[in-house]
Amino acid sequence: MRRSDYLIKRTGFAMATIFVAITLNFFLFRVLPGSAVTNIAHVPHASLQLQEALKHQFGLDRPIWVQYLRYLQQLAHGNLGISWADQQPVRTHLATNLANTVPMLALGTVVAMVAGIATGVLAAWRRGRAADYGHTGVALLFYSFPTQWLGLMLLILLASYLPAGGMSDPFLIEAGFWQRVADTTRHMLLPSLTVALTLYGGYALIVRSSMLETLGEDYVLTARAKGLPAKVVVRRHALRNAMLPTVTLMALSLGSIVGGFILVEVVFSWPGIGRATYEAVVQRDYPMLQGTFLVLTVSVVVFNLLADLLYFRLDPRVSE
Repeated sequence: MRRSDYLIKRTGFAMATIFVAITLNFFLFRVLPGSAVTNIAHVPHASLQLQEALKHQFGLDRPIWVQYLRYLQQLAHGNLGISWADQQPVRTHLATNLANTVPMLALGTVVAMVAGIATGVLAAWRRGRAADYGHTGVALLFYSFPTQWLGLMLLILLASYLPAGGMSDPFLIEAGFWQRVADTTRHMLLPSLTVALTLYGGYALIVRSSMLETLGEDYVLTARAKGLPAKVVVRRHALRNAMLPTVTLMALSLGSIVGGFILVEVVFSWPGIGRATYEAVVQRDYPMLQGTFLVLTVSVVVFNLLADLLYFRLDPRVSE
């Protein structure tokens, strides 16, 4: 298969997936009971006229297919709608939330990738020894911990040494640029550590399993028989093919960075896109939910597309 044909095929699948996700994203929230006006109905002095006016303003009094076509038209112009909670553009909210979420989750994800891959390779190379049992046991332990429980345990253990909530010190007034960067970094450490420990187990276990399978291949045994150093056998012959399943896991992890870790951001009061999603669910803010789900969907599809293209380069069988 030629590179251009493969690229066109995978890109077409990605675009179709995004369109289906957009459609499901729109109708999913419409079939749920209640809306933003439902909360208004329980507010004292909220007259029937006010509720009808809000329905008209939000377009909820129109047929569902009209709302869907309008939604697609707005997306085509880059308009994600207006938040029903505060009447502000959803795009503005998402830009702010993403700017808060991406650095925190990126730090935790990169640490998990590096530590997980290194641990998995070492455990596979030392199979059946103490290092293998120790690293695998620790990876299984962290893989099985619920995210919110792990975050709460880190709060109990480290809250006296590191900031436990938010992303900045409200009493830090007239601070310089680097002081604010240092303060934000300190606030970022606990949630990033939670993300790193949550993802670490999956990386370590998958890399170990993939490495064990690769180390049993004939070409690896041949490389050993030639007397090549262990580092060369692992790096040049085993690790490249063992990374194929890990590439998919990386794509999913990088895609989830944009979507945020809802539990982590809620536990640590981190003002990111995950916490914004939680608040939008509570407020039945459909445009905000549609915007966050759309960003998450597009990011996951795009990173998986990049993973497919990387497969094309790493695995010659894809081009056959």
